[in-house]
Amino acid sequence: MIELKGLCKDYNGVRAIDNLNLKVKVGEIFGLLGPNGAGKTTAIRILTTLARPTAGKVFINGKEVSRNKAGIKSEIGVVSQTENLDRQLTARENLELHGRLFKVPASKRRARIEKLLAFVDLTARAHTAVEYFSGGMKRRLMIARALVHEPRLLFLDEPTVGLDPQVRRKIWDLIRNLNGQGITVLLTTHYIEEAELLCHRVGIMNKGQLIALGTPAELKARVGDTVVEVPYNGETRYLVFENRKKGLQHAATLKENLVIRESNLEDVFVELTGHKVGV
Repeated sequence: MIELKGLCKDYNGVRAIDNLNLKVKVGEIFGLLGPNGAGKTTAIRILTTLARPTAGKVFINGKEVSRNKAGIKSEIGVVSQTENLDRQLTARENLELHGRLFKVPASKRRARIEKLLAFVDLTARAHTAVEYFSGGMKRRLMIARALVHEPRLLFLDEPTVGLDPQVRRKIWDLIRNLNGQGITVLLTTHYIEEAELLCHRVGIMNKGQLIALGTPAELKARVGDTVVEVPYNGETRYLVFENRKKGLQHAATLKENLVIRESNLEDVFVELTGHKVGV
């Protein structure tokens, strides 16, 4: 569904994306994981025709993006990191406007809007102005809006940033349901739990480069499956072991108060870069 070949992007002499090569399969949920400034949002902007690459080529569904911008826009849905709804319009009016902009026929548009309002659980608030919506309601409406023209590929840039845990899980359910309907999803996130629970495969980015690629299980296997957290001079040391048995054996030799847990994608990131994902 997506193919990036040697993608580079420079801003005022600073390389935001550095020779990015990547393929996303049809029907998968693919996550780009990394800290702020890693290049995730820049990649999304290029894929959604909002920015031009400095070098390299981008293909969506076999079509080169730079040569087929109008056609590409009809095949993708985009939910940006920042809320960009028309707050003076109601939920239904926001969807209606989007449908008209994408030239969805009136008869089909009305039925589609009703279906999407129900899908994101906003039917009861259809006639409420968006300015009175909570953050979670706005995010759900943005997802519904991105789906009005029935795209095959959905881009979600930090889809749950700033949301409380309960609302975040509702968004996760929406994403899983969409993927179950055959929609390919590419999302960016710096939430470890989100990437591990949602994504079939994950690409870890740092300083504009793709430094690791695979399923969450494959990536964790690269560093070991058990972590021992040890207090050290007011900080915490993270010791990674191949398996739990070896972790317990090492922990038995220490006197400090310890935490023993399974490894996660943040441990992979720290091992690869020396920095935490959210930094």
